[in-house]
This record gives sequence, structure tokens and C-alpha cells, in this order.
Amino acid sequence: QVQLVESGGGLVQAGGSLRLSCAASGRTFSRNAMGWFRQAPGKEREFVAAIRWSGSTTYADSVKGRFTISRDNAKNTVYLQMNSLNAEDTAIYYCAAAKTIVLLTRVTEYDFWGQGTQVTVAS
Repeated sequence: QVQLVESGGGLVQAGGSLRLSCAASGRTFSRNAMGWFRQAPGKEREFVAAIRWSGSTTYADSVKGRFTISRDNAKNTVYLQMNSLNAEDTAIYYCAAAKTIVLLTRVTEYDFWGQGTQVTVAS
């Protein structure tokens, strides 16, 4: 079993930045894909970014150029640096881990999930 714990969420003004962290413990998958998703009130959970062990990344179009995903395999931690935040970025952000090495963008393709961290952007 893998446990994922997110941190770093909070309230920020539009145009500001936040960095989310996701610490993995238990049976860790340092060679496997990790991802960030978000869910706004009344909406479905959506893909934000994913990263492979090798460092390859992919992003949702809505965050390209503003968000950066990275990982520290030695610390079993994944990060999401979020810049130029706007009100549409307000959501609960979830970290996820997959048993595969392939970059994944669908909720159903991930095997383990954190509890989420709230990000609120004030306009």
C-alpha cells in the first residue's frame, strides 16, 4: 500500500504562487508515474500534471506555462509549483501514484490517492 500526503495549499491572491508537496510512504514507486489532479466544487476531478521517474512530464493545456511538476525520488516527494494563479485554479488538489511507468492523464489510471489540499485563489 502507498500513502500519499499533500501539503502546501492555502489562500493566495490572483497572480500569486504556491508550491504543493506530496510525500509518499509505504510501498513507494519511485520508478512510476505520479500525477496531480484537481476538483473544483460541482465539477469532476481533472488532470493537471504528471511526471515519470525519468523526469518526463505532461500538463493540462489550462496550466501549461504556469505550473511545473517535479519529483525528488530520494525523498519520495513530488512537487507542483503553481505560478500566475487565477480564480479558475481554485480547487482541491490531489496527488496520485500509478503502478505503471507510463505518463497517465486519466483519474481511473491511478492506483493511489492522497486526501487532497485546498487551494483558494482570491480575485
